[in-house]
Amino acid sequence: MTVQLVHSATRTTRDSHGLRYVPIVAFGLDLVLVTFSVFVAILGRESVSLPGAGSQLDVSATLEVAGPLLMLGWVATLLLMGSYRPQVFGAGLDEYKRVINGSLVAAAAVAVGCYLTEFDLARGFFVLCFVVGVPVLVAGRFLLRRSLQRARRRGTLQHRVLIAGTEGHVDEIASVLNRETWLGYRVIGALTPSNTTRDATASGVPLVGHSRSLAEVAIEADVDVVFLAGGAFDSSADMRRLAWDLEHEDIQVVIAPSVTDVAAERVSIRPVGGMPLIHLEKPRSREAVRRMKRTFDVVGSLALILAFSPVFALAAWKVWRNDGGPVLFRQSRVGRDGNSFSCLKFRTMVTNAEELLAKLHAAAGYEGGLFKMEDDPRVTKPGQWLRRFSVDELPQLFNVLRGDMSLVGPRPPLAHEVAQYDDDVARRLRVRPGMTGLWQVSGRSDLSWSEAIRLDLYYVDNWSMVQDLTILFRTFSAVFSSRGAY
Repeated sequence: MTVQLVHSATRTTRDSHGLRYVPIVAFGLDLVLVTFSVFVAILGRESVSLPGAGSQLDVSATLEVAGPLLMLGWVATLLLMGSYRPQVFGAGLDEYKRVINGSLVAAAAVAVGCYLTEFDLARGFFVLCFVVGVPVLVAGRFLLRRSLQRARRRGTLQHRVLIAGTEGHVDEIASVLNRETWLGYRVIGALTPSNTTRDATASGVPLVGHSRSLAEVAIEADVDVVFLAGGAFDSSADMRRLAWDLEHEDIQVVIAPSVTDVAAERVSIRPVGGMPLIHLEKPRSREAVRRMKRTFDVVGSLALILAFSPVFALAAWKVWRNDGGPVLFRQSRVGRDGNSFSCLKFRTMVTNAEELLAKLHAAAGYEGGLFKMEDDPRVTKPGQWLRRFSVDELPQLFNVLRGDMSLVGPRPPLAHEVAQYDDDVARRLRVRPGMTGLWQVSGRSDLSWSEAIRLDLYYVDNWSMVQDLTILFRTFSAVFSSRGAY
C-alpha cells in the first residue's frame, strides 16, 4: 500500500515543485509594480502642489538618486516583512497585511532617512509614490492569487497532503480540503492510530499505516504537508518527535483542530504555559437580528425598490401578457423563529403548477429537502427570463421592508422542509431569511441540500456586517453569470 502511494506521489512531484516559483513570481511582480509607481510619481510630481514642497526641485535628481533607492528599499522591506513566504500565498488576509504593513514601514523609513540625512526629497513625489503604489501592489497580489486559485482548481500547483488522526477526524478534514479545491491541498492518504485491515476510510481516503510511522511514511511518499487531525498522537512528546524527525525535510506540519465552519474573527490563539489555547467566541446569531442589520435592510430595500422600479414594471407586463394570469405568486414560507409569512415573487410558472408538483416529485424520485429541477416543464417562457436573472425575486424587497425577510440570510424554507429539520438544521430559523445568501453566491441550485444547509448554518453562526456586504457584492456576479439559476 505504501509502495503504491510513493509511486503515485512520484508522478505528481513535478507539479507540486512548481509552487517554489510562486514567491519568485510575486517578487518580480512587486518589483515591476513598485517601479511603475515610482515612475508615475515622478511624472505626476509637477502637477501636484503641496504646501512648502518647493517648486525648483530637480526632478531628474529624484529619478537618479531617490528613485532606485526607494524601489530597492521598498521591495527589500517587503522581503523582510515576510511577504514572500510560501505559506502566505493563496488564502487568508495575511498576504495583504504583510504587503500593506511592509509598504508603510518603507514609507516611514524613507521619511526618517530623508530627515536624518537632510535629503531634499520632493513631497509630491513621496506622497504620490505610496498613494499609487500600495493599492497597485495589493491589486497585483489579488490577481496573482486569483491565477493561483484557478490553477489549483484545474488540478495543478497543489500540495500533496498526508492526514494523521482518527478516522472520523481524517474524513472531516479531507472533506473540507476536497471541497475547497482552490486551497490546493491534494489528499493522497491517511494514517490512523489503530491498526486496520481496510484500505480506505469511510469517505474513501486511502489508509497507508498508523501514526507511529508517520514521519517515515511522509518522507517515503514525498508529501509536502502533514495534517495532524484529532487523535493523531497520544501525547505532545510524540508530536515533538515528529517535528524533530522532519526537521531537515521540506515537509510542512499543520495542526488541524476539530474546528470547522468557524469564521476567523471568532477564533483567537493565546499561548499559556507553552500551550497554544484556541479561544472560540460564541455564535453570532443574536447579532444578526439587531437594530443595525434591520436599519440596513430598510434603507437598502427602499433604495433598491426605487432603483429597480422600471424592471418591476417590465416584469409585471411580461407575466400578465403571457397568459393573463396573476402577476405575483404568493407562497407561505417559514421565517424567523418558525413564524410563517407570505413570500412574494413574480409568477414564473403556469397557474396550475402546484397541481403538477406531485407528478414531478414521483418522476424525479424526490425524497425530501429542497426540490429544484432543470428544464422544469411548469416554467413559462417569460418565467425562464425572470429566473435566469433572478428578477422573479425582486418583489421580496417588500418582504424585507415589511420585516419578514432580510436582504441577506438563509433561504426561506417551506413548511414541509422545516418539518424534516433536526435540532442542528433548525438553527437557521434563528435569523430572518434572506433574498440572497451564501447558498446563492456559492452555486445556487447546483448545490446539494446538505451543502446549502452547511452554508446557511455557517452564515447564522458567523454573521457580520462585512460578510453581508460581501455577499451582496458577490450576488451581482452570481446573478449576471446565471450560474445555478433554474
